[in-house]
Amino acid sequence: MKTIQMTLDDELVDEVDRVVKKLRTSRSAFTRHALRAAIAKENIKRLETKHKKGYEKKPVSKTEFSLWESEQEWGDL
Repeated sequence: MKTIQMTLDDELVDEVDRVVKKLRTSRSAFTRHALRAAIAKENIKRLETKHKKGYEKKPVSKTEFSLWESEQEWGDL
């Protein structure tokens, strides 16, 4: 594990301190969790953009999924 230095607004540090006290954790643990969540969110966003571009390049045809329509089961609604 590496130690890094960050510059944060005083208000943000105060807010983090309130949250970590409530969660009974440390600034470092909270920050690691927040950074992992932000990275995961960015990865999902990147994949969704890639997915969207793929469908823009090759849109779904009207009959592409018609073969599977008889296989759908919606259960008791």
